[in-house]
Amino acid sequence: MPPGPGTRPPFARRPYDRAVPPIPEARPASRPPSGSPGLDAERPTPSRLLRLDALDGVAPIDAAEAFRDLPGLALLESARPGRTGRWSYLTADPVAVLDAPAEGPDPFAEARALLGRVDGGAASRPGTGRRAGTGRRAGTPPFAGGLVGYLAYDMGRRLERLPGVARVDQHLPLLRLALHDWAIAWDRRTGAAWLAVRAVDGDSARLGRRVRDVLVRLDALERGEVRRSGDDRSADATTAPTTAPTSFVSGTSLAAWLAGVESVRDAIARGEIYQANLARRLEAPFGGDPWPVFRRLRTGDPALFAGYLDLGPSPATGAPRALLSASPEPFLAVDAGGSVATDPVKGTRPRGRTREEDRELARELLASSKDRAENVMIADVLRNDLGRVCVPGSVRVPRLLRLERTAAVQHLVTTVTGQLRPDADAFHLLAAAFPGGSITGAPKIRAMEIIEGLEPVRRGPYCGTMLWLGPDGCLGSSILIRTFVADGERMTLHVGGGITWRSEPRDEWDETIAKARGPLSSIGAVEVPA
Repeated sequence: MPPGPGTRPPFARRPYDRAVPPIPEARPASRPPSGSPGLDAERPTPSRLLRLDALDGVAPIDAAEAFRDLPGLALLESARPGRTGRWSYLTADPVAVLDAPAEGPDPFAEARALLGRVDGGAASRPGTGRRAGTGRRAGTPPFAGGLVGYLAYDMGRRLERLPGVARVDQHLPLLRLALHDWAIAWDRRTGAAWLAVRAVDGDSARLGRRVRDVLVRLDALERGEVRRSGDDRSADATTAPTTAPTSFVSGTSLAAWLAGVESVRDAIARGEIYQANLARRLEAPFGGDPWPVFRRLRTGDPALFAGYLDLGPSPATGAPRALLSASPEPFLAVDAGGSVATDPVKGTRPRGRTREEDRELARELLASSKDRAENVMIADVLRNDLGRVCVPGSVRVPRLLRLERTAAVQHLVTTVTGQLRPDADAFHLLAAAFPGGSITGAPKIRAMEIIEGLEPVRRGPYCGTMLWLGPDGCLGSSILIRTFVADGERMTLHVGGGITWRSEPRDEWDETIAKARGPLSSIGAVEVPA
């Protein structure tokens, strides 16, 4: 019999700690370093960066139409202004795709090797000059090609020993990282657009062909030869036909949810945890094209971290699969100097129907001892995670309990920062901090064990991360919440919230309804009784 929610498995008594994979020894770069006598003139150009004046002011989602026929379309878009999320990226047609973690102690070993194919990859390995930076000019994009993809929540099972209770029914990869040798980037601050192309395996001829191919497609877009908004792929819900499902059913009943909240509260009373994030899944049959649905989601529920990832056809049905995200929450960010930042979101209220009601709900949230405690506890989990790979004493909390708003809800957000150790890289940071504390609980491992026993199905991509990672060690990522998953048979949407001792079960249910309302209404759907 699997352990119940109140039963502590024997391995749950271990301290909250996780073995970070060992740092590999530095290896020599595959090409001579810049400045070597007599070599610079002969060395192929490793990258190109072009300004795309014609794309200034063009919505990334419209530019993406020119690449719809290519496999592996990825659009990571900051669809609304905010303190974070300055850059939007578009790419497609990856050079290679990794769809499983590596065997052995380091699940990211193959991902690190794949990234090493870009520009020789020396900068992606600890101890080979990553901290020296890349010479990137101010105002140019931090991501110019590298890995783009996602880690599923259940990738955490490769990092921790967890019970197997919940049912697996989506059969999507634990990890999918595609190696892209080009990206179009938009700067939300200036409106400027750029095309960045990198050589892979030192192949400068391929680099030149890629530049030409992308520019040809963009020329067709500029000439109006590519269908954009206003046609049958438009984001305008009043004129554009769509195959989006209209009715979603919860896989967890109200009674089961209330019982689950009480089980979490019981575990808190026994001293096992301080809080846990409990979720339920909504679903509807779906085998159509996910892209028109994403267009409606992106327009109707604009988010700081909107994203679309084409996952290719389902092996079972042949229908397209994709992730469609309108996430408000960043996960981990790393710059070329090794500075780390994360912004956990905890504490939620709906938006008001009037300005005064909106302000009153915000005041209520800011004054809520339950929500404030929930946020601070998760910030402490992130401080612990970062502290395991950051320079001792460098982890700070520069912003605590800040109010941020989306179209449907308002949140409390805290910022935690640190400085990566010189012998660590972004993969070690992911191994130390994944999955995020804001969507697991505190202590994290025991909370994950309880979640596994209470939620009927595995989370899959939900509560994982969508990310990009460059060969210079830069990383950008978001938490996959407010995210539709098209798996080739159905479309799913998870909603959840943090449960503490002060939680009222029915209020927590109502909060999940409020969280679902934004993404569902944006695609013209509603939640209906089972």
